[in-house]
Amino acid sequence: MQIFARGDSPQTSTPAAVGEPRRPLAVRLCNWVGEVVLALPTLARLEAAGYDLALVGKRWAPALLAGTRWPVSARAEGIRAAGRQLAGLRRGHAAGSARPDAFLLTKSFSSALEAWLGGWRGVGYARDARSFLLGEAFPLPRFEHASHAYWHLASCFLGAEAPYPTTTTLAPSTEQRERADALLAANGLIDRPFVLLCPFSGADDREGRKLWPGFAALGNRLAAEGVASLVCPGPGEEPRAARLLPAALRLAGVDLGVYAALLARSRAVVANDTGPGHLAAAVGAHLIAVYGPHSVRAWAPLGRRVALLMEPRGWPTLEQVLARLPT
Repeated sequence: MQIFARGDSPQTSTPAAVGEPRRPLAVRLCNWVGEVVLALPTLARLEAAGYDLALVGKRWAPALLAGTRWPVSARAEGIRAAGRQLAGLRRGHAAGSARPDAFLLTKSFSSALEAWLGGWRGVGYARDARSFLLGEAFPLPRFEHASHAYWHLASCFLGAEAPYPTTTTLAPSTEQRERADALLAANGLIDRPFVLLCPFSGADDREGRKLWPGFAALGNRLAAEGVASLVCPGPGEEPRAARLLPAALRLAGVDLGVYAALLARSRAVVANDTGPGHLAAAVGAHLIAVYGPHSVRAWAPLGRRVALLMEPRGWPTLEQVLARLPT
């Protein structure tokens, strides 16, 4: 199903003309790392269409996107505070525009209300009973991959169709790459190949159903073969990382941009169904994505060097993962 708001028929999306004034566009980013990564091609498309983007997202978003050319603000906590923040953004980023557009990658009522309170004309999917708050509301079709929903929303907004890219791309900033290299040098890994392990899952996985049970055995096998391994636990994950992967170098507290740079420097990445897996795919790492019976293929990472291991009724085995590691 294709729905286009501007024009009667789909067109081919074309870049903005050289010298044409750029139009301000606020973008409310999604709330999960993997979703933000999957939306990167859509953000690039909006910029290419002539929009001057100003992004608003979770507190980790500025570090995640520091290597891009887009300004990113951490969303203020609370609907009223977020509305005031967007009002200030409108005065600074879209001065002179009566009610500029805000592109909502989120599907919640609250994000539409915040845009409305901030004086932006919301554009998004007609979900969560929020259509009356939006300047343009579009039905959400079903897609083979979740990333296509963001791309489709841009097609509706731009009134133009374009093929969805098959990969996501992200580059950390120069500073983040230098910080990552300094960490590796301090721990003897700057010139030594290492495997980066991502044994955790997101906060939405409260029962641990997306945690591959083979990480401890994988860590032991790598150590026995003299292969260096690295894990970057987030807040509260350090004790579990120490128990699960005692032989791995543990670098806690790195921001997402430095994490991305470490992923890019790895020999390979083994990750559960979680945000760092998407991040690894976007920076071009050799990713082995280990998906279990509670994971959904529609949320798989997109990248040139992604090996998705997903069994119909159970978990991939240790031997299957080892077979995918580069020699």
